[in-house]
Amino acid sequence: MKLLTLFRNLAAVAGVLSLAACTGAPTRNAADTTAATPTSAVKFQQIRNATIKVDYAGTTFLIDPMLAKKGAYPGFEGTYNSHLRNPLVELPMPVDEVMRADAVILTHLHPDHWDEAAKRNLPKDIPIFTQNEADARAVRKDGFEDVHVLSENTVFEGTRLSRTSGQHGSDAMMQSPLGEILGTVSGVVFQRPGHKTVYVAGDTVWNSHVEEAIRGYRPDVIVLNAGDARVPGFDGSIIMGKEDVYRASQFAPRAILIASHMEAVNHGMLTRRELRDYIAEKQINPQRVRVPEDGASYVF
Repeated sequence: MKLLTLFRNLAAVAGVLSLAACTGAPTRNAADTTAATPTSAVKFQQIRNATIKVDYAGTTFLIDPMLAKKGAYPGFEGTYNSHLRNPLVELPMPVDEVMRADAVILTHLHPDHWDEAAKRNLPKDIPIFTQNEADARAVRKDGFEDVHVLSENTVFEGTRLSRTSGQHGSDAMMQSPLGEILGTVSGVVFQRPGHKTVYVAGDTVWNSHVEEAIRGYRPDVIVLNAGDARVPGFDGSIIMGKEDVYRASQFAPRAILIASHMEAVNHGMLTRRELRDYIAEKQINPQRVRVPEDGASYVF
């Protein structure tokens, strides 16, 4: 059954959240752009797919690295356009530049967020933060030495990192055999006095977890994975789509929204052009809802 072979190579994720916290791991491989950016500023960079960088208080975080060359992997079996090979596009910059970071955050271990190229190329001593102990064990098994589990109050280089919950599909999906494959997912919130609060929602649909995170943290910047990835046989998406971006703009009217995870894997159904057209149709200020091309950066 193709549904059961979807993402067959995905690492298993556990539903138990560890409450372990980490403080003060040594800084490594600081990005060259950090020195040119005031430490009170927050810089976001879209790399490719769900891979992004957040420069926060002088610390560079690489989130969900998928570092392979274009076409390195088969399309996800059992999904739309599975004949296409992933990733659909090349990285917008050399991989060495992408890897210049002080720490890595993994919202979950699906291979379009943590791929073989990332496991092979990233320094084995770089600090890595995972959503739970099961993911941490898997990353340590890949040879990484400095792996920690995010809690609601993890601190790294003076920045508070808070794990948030999500759901990688509709209730019907999660209650089906597909739910075990989609597994547990998370987001992360960045906080520090004098800095804007940033919420990276991760691979989740819009639901109460997202609403609770926005109400609780009141983020100034919200990053949504909005590529509308779909699986045949199910209504709805396994991540957000254009209607969810609009919903977020209404639910958090003072926040800047950034749409990520677009035009890079085979089952993503929403293009940047379609999202920009929808934003215009809904008469949303495009300065409030950003749809970055790969490689684009914003400073807040």
